[in-house]
Amino acid sequence: MKNKLIIHNIKAIYTSINKPPVKGENMKNIEVINNPYIVIENEKIIKIATGDFSQLKNNNTKLYDAKQKIIIPGLVDSHTHLVFGGSREHEFSKKIAGVPYLDILASGGGILSTVEATKKASFEELYNQAKKSLNEMLLYGVTSLEVKSGYGLDLETEIKQLKVAKKLNENHPIDIYTTYLGAHALPKEYKEKRDEYINQVIKDLQIIKQEDLADYVDVFCEVGVFNAKETEKILKAAKDLNFKLRVHTDEIKSIGGTKVSIDLKAKTIDHLMAINDSDIKLLKESNTIANLLPSTSFFLNKDYAPARKLIDSGVALAISSDYNPGSTPSENYQLTLQISGNKLRMLPNEILTAATINPAYSLDISGKVGSIEVGKNADLLLLDCKNLDYFIYHYGINHTYSVFKNGKLVIEKRRIVGE
Repeated sequence: MKNKLIIHNIKAIYTSINKPPVKGENMKNIEVINNPYIVIENEKIIKIATGDFSQLKNNNTKLYDAKQKIIIPGLVDSHTHLVFGGSREHEFSKKIAGVPYLDILASGGGILSTVEATKKASFEELYNQAKKSLNEMLLYGVTSLEVKSGYGLDLETEIKQLKVAKKLNENHPIDIYTTYLGAHALPKEYKEKRDEYINQVIKDLQIIKQEDLADYVDVFCEVGVFNAKETEKILKAAKDLNFKLRVHTDEIKSIGGTKVSIDLKAKTIDHLMAINDSDIKLLKESNTIANLLPSTSFFLNKDYAPARKLIDSGVALAISSDYNPGSTPSENYQLTLQISGNKLRMLPNEILTAATINPAYSLDISGKVGSIEVGKNADLLLLDCKNLDYFIYHYGINHTYSVFKNGKLVIEKRRIVGE
């Protein structure tokens, strides 16, 4: 007889039930089920209903009292730089004092500082540091995560980062999906040899594919990094190897990266603070997700992406943390969602869609997670909140009560089970 878990005494379930990608006006359409129970068997949801569930119990049934908490799907953070060496707090005072980033970079700081620290760090050091962050993310209700390399800028270190991410995926409750970001920046030794480095990244793609180290390939298409033509060259090579694509672009200036990304059917286009109206129209007509990173704007005191314009134009949005040591050193994904309400002017229902089903779609996992539906994996976040609006309104704290991953209780009363 199969083991069965029934979660009962739930105040309400909040979930998107739209087929992704969920675009524009539909992002605010979610289902609310009051006073339900959820039946889980073999990691999956087999029943959602209201009323009496006593007839479903048998000797192998476990009951979990939700104590009138609300439940939403496990959160899906689809843009992070989880694995890196060191930290950059020594740059914080300079940043606050207004020292330009390029000056910090010229003095050996910025991304190049993290690259050096990541190269020097052992596999175990990177693993332990990333695991600590993963535990924090789980405490905030993240159950699925995208993780990029990009702090090696050489094949050996990029592989080390990706292998750390793969090992964490094997050992940690959070499901990790990996992205190769060799084209994150131009290494200082290639300053006068751009084409040589780009060709090396393309060559390295074959090794990454052979060793099955990444699901996706990403490029940072921006002024001072890689232009649209270079980005297209790398992405086409990746696509030819059957990698799926994710692209950093339009963070500072719009230089053609969005059109290149859409033409190549990228899964996400990320940042988009500088996106123009013609590219918004292209995005609306595609199934590419606009992946916004408001915590980065918050930390850097920069402009925010035009979320309202994107939604009102009919684009599908996701919200991600962009966790990294330079521009978003925080594992608090709930704060990212709360910033989305206050600064991006997104409604709580839209935020829920952008943190669950749309990012799940971008990671090709929406068939199993991202919403609370019969047949899907039981990735569930129980929140100590009166309602969904309260979750976004009451900002800066951890609202998690419990987390279920694949039907297994992994967080209980804001503590990792077993620790």
